[in-house]
Amino acid sequence: MKQLFNLAAFALLTSLGLSTTVQAEEIRVMTSGGFTAAYKVLGPKFAVSTGNTLDTALGPSMGKAPEAIPNRLSRGEKADVVIMVGYALDELIKQGKVDPASRVELADSRIGLVVREGAPKPDISTVDALKKTLLNAESVAYSDSASGVYIENQLFTRLGIEDQLKPKSKMIPKIPVGSVVATGDYQLGFQQVSELLPVPGVSFVAKIPEPVQSVTRFAAGIPVGAQHPAEARALLEYLASSDAQTDIKATGLDSVSR
Repeated sequence: MKQLFNLAAFALLTSLGLSTTVQAEEIRVMTSGGFTAAYKVLGPKFAVSTGNTLDTALGPSMGKAPEAIPNRLSRGEKADVVIMVGYALDELIKQGKVDPASRVELADSRIGLVVREGAPKPDISTVDALKKTLLNAESVAYSDSASGVYIENQLFTRLGIEDQLKPKSKMIPKIPVGSVVATGDYQLGFQQVSELLPVPGVSFVAKIPEPVQSVTRFAAGIPVGAQHPAEARALLEYLASSDAQTDIKATGLDSVSR
């Protein structure tokens, strides 16, 4: 039986394209919300197949929260891998905090809408329908990450409804937007689809129309001074591999065109 288990483990390593000779280590990972659902599926598969363990810290890609990945790094927290919004990662590269040669593209994330479970699903199939739904809504919530910044600073303006939406919309810090929709505190909740789908008590409506959509690219890199760069690179190669795409798409993300 032990021999069969060892053969199975070797086969899994081979199928993931990972080395069987890398010494097992604890890899410190910082990941932001949009890729977290995919990471929670893929991370354990990588750990089982390699023998490495993953010590994971969650936090947004930007913002003033202490948990934000740039703030964690600025105060000296160590990481072997950071997974975050692409342009925020690029800023860390410019600051010399992440190795530019380590950058890999992981997935694209689009903005979607949820309502409270059991509530009627509004029509947002066209730009005009989305505009009408927003104007008719009693309250609107959106995230404090990339999607919410776009909604607050660009989407409402592009739709010509900024003045009407300002009194009844709010950016929700730190917690999933779906959670405040599930409690009935807000009627509509907008966030990246991958962050909406795992929330209980809400119903997913649809992605917002492509003409006014904002696509967020998630990428990953290895911070300068990482303790386990070889193991970190193996993890990044797996997360960006074709073998990971089924799980990535199942969490509401879109594969990156290569």
